[in-house]
Amino acid sequence: MEFSSGRARLKQARLAEDRRELYPHSLQFYLEPPTENVSLVEFESFAFDRLKLLKVVENLGVSYVRSSDSYKAKLEIELRKLKFPYKALAEDDYEARRKDHISHFILRLAYCQSEDLRRWFLQQEMDLLRYRFNELTDSLRQKFLEHVNLSFEAVSEDLKNELANELCTSTPGLGMTKVKEQMFYKVGLADAVDLFRARRVFIKDGFAYVPLKEIDAIVLNNYRTKLSKALALTARSLPSIQSDERLQPLLNHLSHSYVGPDYSVQKNTGKISLEQIDALSVKSFPLCMRQLHKALRDNHHLRHGGRMQYGLFLKGIGLTLEQALEFWKKEFIRGKVDADKFDKGYAYSIRHSYGKEGKRTDYTPYSCMKIIMSNPPSQGDYHGCPFRHSDPELLKQKLQSYKIPPSGITQILELVKGMHYQLACQKYFELTHDVDDIGFSLNHPNQYFTESQRLLSGGRELKKEPSNSGNSQQKSNNQESRNSNSTPTSSNTTADAELEGLEAYFTED
Repeated sequence: MEFSSGRARLKQARLAEDRRELYPHSLQFYLEPPTENVSLVEFESFAFDRLKLLKVVENLGVSYVRSSDSYKAKLEIELRKLKFPYKALAEDDYEARRKDHISHFILRLAYCQSEDLRRWFLQQEMDLLRYRFNELTDSLRQKFLEHVNLSFEAVSEDLKNELANELCTSTPGLGMTKVKEQMFYKVGLADAVDLFRARRVFIKDGFAYVPLKEIDAIVLNNYRTKLSKALALTARSLPSIQSDERLQPLLNHLSHSYVGPDYSVQKNTGKISLEQIDALSVKSFPLCMRQLHKALRDNHHLRHGGRMQYGLFLKGIGLTLEQALEFWKKEFIRGKVDADKFDKGYAYSIRHSYGKEGKRTDYTPYSCMKIIMSNPPSQGDYHGCPFRHSDPELLKQKLQSYKIPPSGITQILELVKGMHYQLACQKYFELTHDVDDIGFSLNHPNQYFTESQRLLSGGRELKKEPSNSGNSQQKSNNQESRNSNSTPTSSNTTADAELEGLEAYFTED
């Protein structure tokens, strides 16, 4: 028994050593792709968790100062919840490091497909690395720099005290007290050329003496260069990915996916009357739906894209099939469509969207990402995301007509300029509801409606509440397969399937 137990302990020790060699540090530049087999279930799970994490990184980066305690605390909570490395953990965080490694490369595949996607992915990964690097202890920071071949020597306390006056004079923003508190590194001039050019560092014997607050800029620039090149190389592998029937649908879906409740089942179905819609459109509809409602009332008609986007939203807030038929018919016959034409044509598509015709698919309301990323509006259309698809000057005029204060309009337009369209909508919510921080990430028009009603009712019982969210991904997948050619493979049917190592997709031809 002792012999057997000893062999087991030896085997366990060897396994632990192998794991430490595979991921010697909790932080990495993701230079080598994973080579192990990954099940499709794990593939999808890892990808969606990292996507959630990067969405939080984006949201926090706009809402908080990146070095603030609030930013750090909220990001650490998310890293803990999603089981990613959140500090320089001990040796037992192998699973978190593995998930971090694999999930990065999965999203790299999904987000290399266009310039906009590459730019977004690069920015969020940079912000994530900055946070994690700055959370390292001094010794682990030095270990990481060596790990990524950035062997900057830490300046000893004795040398720092000897050069204190020069460091204080040559380093903007650092007084003598801060110089003594701050850690400095000796960096070759080739790596610190930008800091040298800007006269932000002390130079001696061919080395720049860089404070810790500036060393992360050097690390991040190095990382940006490597990741930008890697994304470009990965994009060249797209033809081989597109020929893989297991990967291609998953990756296409990831780049404009939504992973929250699908708002397909409502507790308040039928509780909202048609007479309430005009008032609700002003106080509780997101801008995209308010725009569609106004266009419908003004023109007594919407094209197919608008009918789908607005009709499924109304379904999500609780309109029954009978109410929807009445609502659309009353409005359309006020225009150029007579009752008979409506009953023979348009009524079918409404019943179809409720799962009563055709393949009986119960269509779910569109998420923000689906609206932003697919089917852009053309002339005469009113669907889409006003923050993404409207001319900035026209958007400004629209916001002014809705009595948004000038300072708020400026904030929204800045977010739009930075391509933070969902955050612009979030700011619109805050301004129209007179709140400073809504306390959630806005990802769905029906979520906007739900949270608006919650706020306006003083936190009492919701006007609508999504349920059965556990089935959201499957229902979303069913709809996506009919509205676009980008669906994730169903996890239920591929539990035993495995993907071979991903390294083939990241190598240069």
